[in-house]
Amino acid sequence: MDKLETLREALNQCDEVILNGLLMRNRIAEDIIAYKQAAGLPILQPEQEAKQQEWFRAKLQGKSHQSEIASVFEQILDSSKRIQADKLFDYNIVLIGFMGAGKSTISRTLSTVFAMHVIEMDQIIAEREGMSISDIFEVHGEEYFRDAETNLLIEMQSRKNMVISCGGGTPMRACNVAEMKKNGRVVLLNATPETIYERVKDSHNRPLIENNKNVPFIADLMEKRWEKYMAAADIIIQTDGKTEMEICEELIQSLLAFDTKE
Repeated sequence: MDKLETLREALNQCDEVILNGLLMRNRIAEDIIAYKQAAGLPILQPEQEAKQQEWFRAKLQGKSHQSEIASVFEQILDSSKRIQADKLFDYNIVLIGFMGAGKSTISRTLSTVFAMHVIEMDQIIAEREGMSISDIFEVHGEEYFRDAETNLLIEMQSRKNMVISCGGGTPMRACNVAEMKKNGRVVLLNATPETIYERVKDSHNRPLIENNKNVPFIADLMEKRWEKYMAAADIIIQTDGKTEMEICEELIQSLLAFDTKE
C-alpha cells in the first residue's frame, strides 16, 4: 500500500471514530433530557454549557486549525440542542402578548438554548413588504397587515420546532388564533402596564401607541385585548421581575405539564 492509500485509510478510520462518537453523543443528549424530566430537574442549565465551552477552549489551546475545529464543535453543540428540543417539543412554540411583554427577548433566548429557528412575524412582514410596520399601516391599512399575519401563520405550519413571535395584535383575529393552534402551543407572555411602559417608552416602531406612550393608555389597550389573549393561550407566563432564563424555564415546564394533560 503506497503512502497516499495509507493516509486515506487513516482518514477513514478517523471518520469512523467521529461518526460513532457523534451517534453516541446524540443518544446521551436524549438520555440527559429524559433524566432531567424524570428527576424533576431544571431543563436549562447554562452553567453546564459554560463549563463545556471552558473545557473546549482549554483543550484547543495551542492546537492547529482552531477556527475550523471551533466551527465544527459549535455545529455539534447546536445539533445536540436541537435533538433535546425535538425530545421536548414536536411542534412550534407560538408566543403572543402585548408589545413589550418579552416575546422577542424570549424568542432569542429559546433560540440560544435550543438552536430553534425564530420567526419574528413583524420583521418578516416588514422585510417582505420593503417598509416598516408603521408605513404598512399608513400606506395599506391595518387589515392588509393582519392578512399578511394570517398568511405567514399558515406558511409556518409546514415547519416544526420553530419559535414564532407574533405581533401584539395578531390574536385579535379569530382566524389567526385558529392558525396558531395548528402550528403548536400558544404561550401568552404577560406583564403589568407599568413594566410594558418602561420597556417600550423609547421605541418608535409601535404605531398603535406612538402618540400615547403612557401607562393609562397601555392599560386600557391591554384590557381590551385581554379576553382574546386568554382565549388564544394554552399557557400564560408572567414576565415581570424575572430573568430570561427563569422565564424560559417556567415556559418549558409549563408546556411539559400542559402536554402531559393532553
